[in-house]
Amino acid sequence: MGGHRDGTPESRELNEHIGTTTATQEKGITIVIASWNVNSIKARLEHVMNWLMSQKPDVLLLQELKGTEFPSEVFSGLGYESVAVTQKAYNGVAILSRLPIEHVSNALSGDESDTHARYLEVIVSGVRIVDIYLPNGNPVGTEKFEYKLAWMERLLVKMSQWKADGVPTVIGGDFNVIPEDIDCHKPASWVHDALFQPEPRALYRAMLDMGYTDAFRSLHEEAGQFTFWDYFRQAFENNRGIRIDHFLVSPSLRPRIEACEIDKGPRAQPKPSDHTPVLLTLR
Repeated sequence: MGGHRDGTPESRELNEHIGTTTATQEKGITIVIASWNVNSIKARLEHVMNWLMSQKPDVLLLQELKGTEFPSEVFSGLGYESVAVTQKAYNGVAILSRLPIEHVSNALSGDESDTHARYLEVIVSGVRIVDIYLPNGNPVGTEKFEYKLAWMERLLVKMSQWKADGVPTVIGGDFNVIPEDIDCHKPASWVHDALFQPEPRALYRAMLDMGYTDAFRSLHEEAGQFTFWDYFRQAFENNRGIRIDHFLVSPSLRPRIEACEIDKGPRAQPKPSDHTPVLLTLR
């Protein structure tokens, strides 16, 4: 697993970050954070480059890199500093930023035996930004499903700590959870899938009950809003999808949510990822 710059900020540093965020709010500065499961950065590099040049988000969270090599030089040429944690053939997450980025951690605490590249934590403009690729969990009833639930429990512990330390926090990425029936085209098609089981959905609700906000759903009540469409049976063309890519923001950041939108454009391109980007704007 790649990535080497681990560490945890001390309380003094966290307080400095809070001060930076307060100053940022007073200046009325906005920050756009995007998230995209690219389903192989090697296969989708041109897609990502074109999208970055077109949309110009301040920060981009990537998931499912699927390889040990990450093209940081390419993104540097576009004006983005990057941090990545990688794994051969599977998983992998990266964060790109046009703003100064402080790397905090490569791993979700709570299980030292877990070597999957699924987690990346940084500080940008006084905001803690966490990029996750939550386990899929299929098939239900196996160790993979138990791993998914345990991973979510560990994330809940961290989220409680983050809420207590006061640093504004955004958790974005592929959660592999369909929160509600409205978040899929046909619930009956997903009743046996790990993404739709009562246990992960309950853990997702526990995150909301803790005080975190599902940024997209807080602004959009309509059905038919998805971030993933299977490659088969013209799922995208017929909008038979699911919403599993989310942004959760901590209580102090909720008033700063200005917009959260799904950009379906990249999914319509030739040889796309099966996911499409989500953009969160904080004022």
